[in-house]
Amino acid sequence: MISLKPLRTSPDTQLRNLGWDWMLGQDTLPYLTNEVVLVSPQEVEAYYEAANELFDMFVTAGQHVIDNNRFAELGIPANLIELIKLSWDDDRNIHLYGRFDLTGGIDGKSIKLIEFNADTATCLPETAVVQFAHLKANKLDESRQFNSVFETLTGQFEELLAANPDLQPTLLLSAMRDFPEDDANVALLGEAASEAGFEVEFDFIDNVEFSADEGIFWQNPKNGQFEKLDFWFKLVPWESIAEDEPELATILTDLVRKRLAVVLNPAYTLLFQSKYILKILWELYPNHPLLLETDTKPLAGRACVEKVLFGREGANVRILNADGSEQQAVDGEYSHYAKVYQEYVDFPKDSDGYSYQAGVFYAGDACGLGFRRGGLILDNGAGFVGHLVE
Repeated sequence: MISLKPLRTSPDTQLRNLGWDWMLGQDTLPYLTNEVVLVSPQEVEAYYEAANELFDMFVTAGQHVIDNNRFAELGIPANLIELIKLSWDDDRNIHLYGRFDLTGGIDGKSIKLIEFNADTATCLPETAVVQFAHLKANKLDESRQFNSVFETLTGQFEELLAANPDLQPTLLLSAMRDFPEDDANVALLGEAASEAGFEVEFDFIDNVEFSADEGIFWQNPKNGQFEKLDFWFKLVPWESIAEDEPELATILTDLVRKRLAVVLNPAYTLLFQSKYILKILWELYPNHPLLLETDTKPLAGRACVEKVLFGREGANVRILNADGSEQQAVDGEYSHYAKVYQEYVDFPKDSDGYSYQAGVFYAGDACGLGFRRGGLILDNGAGFVGHLVE
C-alpha cells in the first residue's frame, strides 16, 4: 500500500519566487495533488540503479536492432533509418533526456519497466520544480527528494557544448502550437541550456525554416532577420516528422550528415521509443528482474497489456484477462500501429484504490523521481504526485 503525506499549502508563491511564473497557468497545475508519496532512501537508491541499468540495456538493444537490420519490426519509418544510423554512430549526438515509467519499488514489490519515453518525455516541470517547491511551501526540507533533474540537464547541455566545439552555442527549442504543457517543458529545458552557456531561442515548429544546404533558421522578431542556430530541440515525435513531414525528415538527414546542426533528441531515440524494443529486451535479457515478458501476440493463459508501437499517454491501450477477454481499454488515434503484448502487473495502490506509476528521469544519469496517479490505465487524465524521502 502507498504511504501518503498531506501537504496543505500550494506552491504558487514559491514558484513565483523562483521565477517560474509560467508554471502557474491553468494548464499546468490543476492536476498537482495536495500530498506526496513517502519513499525510503533504499527505495530511492533502487529506482536510481534500475534506471541506469535499464539505459545500458536499451543501448545494447539499440545496437542489436541496427546490427541485425530489425527496423521494420520496430515500425521505424524507412525515411529515418539513415538518420538513425548517422546519429547513433556519432557520439556528438548525445541523448539529452528521457523518462522511464516503472511499476513496483515502493510496495515491497520488484521494480519493473513499463516503457521508456526516450524521445519527447514530458512531466519535466512537475518533477524538477513543482514538487520541489511544494515541499518548500510546506516548510519541509526540499533536499529530501530524489530530484537533481535541473542540474543534471544543465550538465547534459554542457556535455553537448564540449562535444561539439565546431558548432555555435545557439539553441532553438520548438514545440507544436496550442499545447501549453509542451511549452512549459520546453521552457524548463531552455533554462537549463542557458545555465550551461547556450544562447537560447523559442519558436513553434511551423515558424522554423530548414535548408538542407544551410541549416536551421529562426526569424528574429526584433529585426525580422533569419538567424541560423546550430542546435535544435524539438518536442515533436520523430515518427510524426517521418509520417507527416517526409521532406523535413530528408532535410534533417542532410543537415546531420553535413554537420550543419545537432538535433535533440537524436533520431536514434525512436529505437527506444518503439514499444517493440520491449520485446527485443526480453529476447536479449530473458527473465531479467527489471523486465516484463513482451511478445507480438497475447501471452497464453496470462493477463497482459496490449500496446501500440507508438502510442502515447495511455491511448490505444487494452488490458486483457488471462482468458483473452478485455478488462479495460482506452481509445486513441494510434490504432493504425502494430501491437505488442506485455505481461500485466498491478500498479501500487493507495487506500482509495488509485494506481501509482513511478517516473524516473534519465539525462546521462538517473536524476529525478515523480509519480503519476490514476486508474488501471494511466492516460492523459492522470494526476502528478511528488515524493518525500523519509
